[in-house]
Amino acid sequence: MFAPVPLPGVPKPAPPPSRPTFESVYAEGFTHVWHTLRRFGVADADLEDAAHEVFVVVHRRLDTYQPERPLRPWLSGIAFRVASDERRRLRLRPETLSTDGDLETRASGAPGPEEQLSQAQQRAFVLRALDALPLDRRSVFVMSELDEISGPDIAEALALPLNTVYSRLRLARQDFAEAVRRLRAREGER
Repeated sequence: MFAPVPLPGVPKPAPPPSRPTFESVYAEGFTHVWHTLRRFGVADADLEDAAHEVFVVVHRRLDTYQPERPLRPWLSGIAFRVASDERRRLRLRPETLSTDGDLETRASGAPGPEEQLSQAQQRAFVLRALDALPLDRRSVFVMSELDEISGPDIAEALALPLNTVYSRLRLARQDFAEAVRRLRAREGER
């Protein structure tokens, strides 16, 4: 057999990206998964277990990950499925939304108490508004608006047609805006 002869002035094709290790996926994706699960409505008390469940799935399915694709949409799709399962379990044991023990406020160099309180109140407000969205719309909204994942990547991560993603995103934006108006009106009544 003859080996191909490189043509002068034509660059060699880049080698395909290598499959990441579980450790590198965990290191790169843990914070994203934690925040995504929270935005998908997983209670603070269940975040650690849900995040571990996501990475159990990642470990089991790492060989299906396509390294040429972005990692965050793939992780978000897994987080969405874990959050969906968690919401089903919550129907059996409902809990209230809490911002106690928040991961961000435990980090060193955290802002002062007043700023922490303000941030916690803002996060709780956004989470209450997100809770008003149906989960199928909420997932697309969170991935697009908060995680800045593209429509095509969301479609692939959630195994949805692209037009469905855009339709759900449009409806979710309307739902979110309405939820914010209702919450502000309720808070104004107090």
